[in-house]
Amino acid sequence: MLYKIKLKNSDDFVLVDDFVYEWLTSDPYFKQIDLVNNLRKHSTGCAVFQKTWRTASGSYKTETLYLHKVIAEKYLSHLKTKKEKLVGARNNNKLDCRIDNLMFRSRAVASRQRKTTSKTGYTGVYREHSRYRAVISINGKSHHLGMFDTPEEAALAYNAKSKEVFGDKGKINIIKPSRQRSK
Repeated sequence: MLYKIKLKNSDDFVLVDDFVYEWLTSDPYFKQIDLVNNLRKHSTGCAVFQKTWRTASGSYKTETLYLHKVIAEKYLSHLKTKKEKLVGARNNNKLDCRIDNLMFRSRAVASRQRKTTSKTGYTGVYREHSRYRAVISINGKSHHLGMFDTPEEAALAYNAKSKEVFGDKGKINIIKPSRQRSK
């Protein structure tokens, strides 16, 4: 069964497995801080509990708990390695905290999976005059994949090379339906 947890500052929901929800609502510390009812959407897009506490000395301490990290540490810690220690979502939905969607990954994989900043909307695709260049980085070196007439063609070239070099851990562009080009 699946649970949807409403976020405090958003109309969005976090998805968790039933046994995870049971743990989050029965753990003594999480009950004390009312974790489930105090989750909000962080600027990075994930679910977070954040509260500032006044300490006995009069200073302040901020506690931050990222839900996906808390869940992965509890249920997937056996998959964590020295290299693969960052938690990510297989489907890139940071609010989908189901166990099957969470995984530990390396910094390199996390970097590859990050949303593109390219103006074309595709990772590794850049406009040059009236054509599009496809480029991929392998071991810190930039590799030119070719020049193409459309950004979609360049994105397909990037996808093929990414799959060849990185397999399932490579970034794959979601190709938008091709726009009609004026001739």
